[in-house]
Amino acid sequence: MAVLGRLLKYLRRYWYLIVLTTILSVVFVILNSFSLWMIASLINTILVSPENIPTEPVDLVAGASFLDSLKTWTANLIQQSTPLRTLARLCWLLLGVFLAKNVFFYLKNMSAGVMGSRLIRDLRNNLFGHIQTLSLSYFERQKTAEISSIVLNDVAAVRRAFTVGLQKLVVEPVNLAVFATMLFIISWELSLLAIPMIPLAGFITTRLGRSLRRRSRRSTRQIAGVMNVLQESLRGMRIVKAFVMEQSEIRRFKSENRRYYQLVFRRLRLRNLSTPVNETIGVFFGIVLLWVGGQQVLLGRGVGPEEFMSYIIFLFAMLQPLRNLSNVHADIQIGLASAERIFGLLDVPPLITEKSGAVELPGFSDAIRLEDVTFTYEGSGKPALYDINSEIRKGEVVALVGMSGAGKSTFVDLIPRFYDTTQGRVTIDGHDVRDVTLSSLRSLIGIVTQETLLFNTTVRDNILYGNPLASEDQIVAAAEAAHALDFIVELPQGLDTIIGEQGGQLSGGQRQRLAIARALLKNPPILILDEATSALDSESEQQVQRAIEELVHDRTVIVIAHRLSTIQNADRILVLDGGRLIESGSHVELLVKNGQYRRLHDMQFVKTTTI
Repeated sequence: MAVLGRLLKYLRRYWYLIVLTTILSVVFVILNSFSLWMIASLINTILVSPENIPTEPVDLVAGASFLDSLKTWTANLIQQSTPLRTLARLCWLLLGVFLAKNVFFYLKNMSAGVMGSRLIRDLRNNLFGHIQTLSLSYFERQKTAEISSIVLNDVAAVRRAFTVGLQKLVVEPVNLAVFATMLFIISWELSLLAIPMIPLAGFITTRLGRSLRRRSRRSTRQIAGVMNVLQESLRGMRIVKAFVMEQSEIRRFKSENRRYYQLVFRRLRLRNLSTPVNETIGVFFGIVLLWVGGQQVLLGRGVGPEEFMSYIIFLFAMLQPLRNLSNVHADIQIGLASAERIFGLLDVPPLITEKSGAVELPGFSDAIRLEDVTFTYEGSGKPALYDINSEIRKGEVVALVGMSGAGKSTFVDLIPRFYDTTQGRVTIDGHDVRDVTLSSLRSLIGIVTQETLLFNTTVRDNILYGNPLASEDQIVAAAEAAHALDFIVELPQGLDTIIGEQGGQLSGGQRQRLAIARALLKNPPILILDEATSALDSESEQQVQRAIEELVHDRTVIVIAHRLSTIQNADRILVLDGGRLIESGSHVELLVKNGQYRRLHDMQFVKTTTI
């Protein structure tokens, strides 16, 4: 019920559409019931008792029953001077009623459709907005396909359940109420026999619905597994083909897809069982009523032939609303299972949040300091950084070196507060980064990551990501500073060339230089180059290295590189090993110390000489 209540809060903002849909649905039900009554009148008048076709007005008898009054009103509505004209008028009335009924059918569906589309829009907007607030540690634990499945598949399932379902929850109970009222008006004695059908059908529907919801949870989780295999295979297609693993990937996909099929099949089996079971119950009671009522007609007791014909029409008209309500219950259970996953994601708390009263960081003028910093990743028992104390002064070019896993990337991730320290603190100009707003902190920092991320849009838009308000001249200047302009002008549409998903139409070096141009356009006082030259060939590396040298004036640059040749001109080099800061100094000073840096240096340059 808690999940349903939260969903209804989303729908509450569209109360006017709910009211409109309800009104249109009620009008549709009235017209639908009227059309059934007119059909019953047509059958009774033309087929059962043609001698009773009204050709002149019928007087309403004082004290007549509601049923007799309804018959009299209908007779006066359709009566004409001759039987053929009466029949013609009845046919035209039927046509008009059916046309009006279908107009309102369309309008109620459109109203509910608009509401459903807005619901799915709001849910996806809220989900995506919340995802942006989550910390990096969440995405390291969670599969991308799982998140995508919630945003796409689960939200769509909720839409199906609560748009079509809402219409039917309004229409079908009113239909049932009107039909049941007509049945009791025609013959309350017969109608009492059908009352046991309601709790029996409700019991079966509820039991099936619970099982259906459980299976829906499993199937929605499994589709995320299918999407995960698909995404991994598509992203790694070059590796798949290089290792001739196409058949292995096909088998892996088929395995996940088979499990999904099995879960969906079980869910479908339950969902499709609800309707025939309930309809069988309805038909059974209908046959009982047909047998009892038929005997009354044949023996001349109880209802007459005309009333019994009308009774049968309304009785079997009730089967469709019962069938629809059964389907709605099944769809809502599927939707609630998806809603649980949606709200499960929305309930994940962001670990990196601003304090109340966080201040704006006005700029960067002094130094970045890590004071007694220890950091441990969630779920890891071993610190990634341990008791780090370091100062990076404004205008310095500082390089971080060390073996893989030494803690270099973790070191720089603490500065823009992608993570919070486990112990100690990180400060910029004396301000603890936890005490300032995230936007003011991160606006001071430009980052080029180890894995270059570009978007499937133009070169221009990818560079503009650093500063959406930049001018054309600024874009060109950033590209030129990153030594990217030479290849950009050779592209088919230059800056307006679409570079494909993940920049797939560019080489690795070109992608890296575009990422650097994007960071330069932001023009931050602090620049982090995380393995920024590790993906480049020698020529491209030299170009980027020259660009970095040009940028050090009045800018603080933190460089991570495995190739020590790229950071020999750094003001200081920090050597990390096993999460500890073990050496600090210039290139020459560290070589003289004959420590870890010297060993790394000799390993690389001995290899280079050998090659």
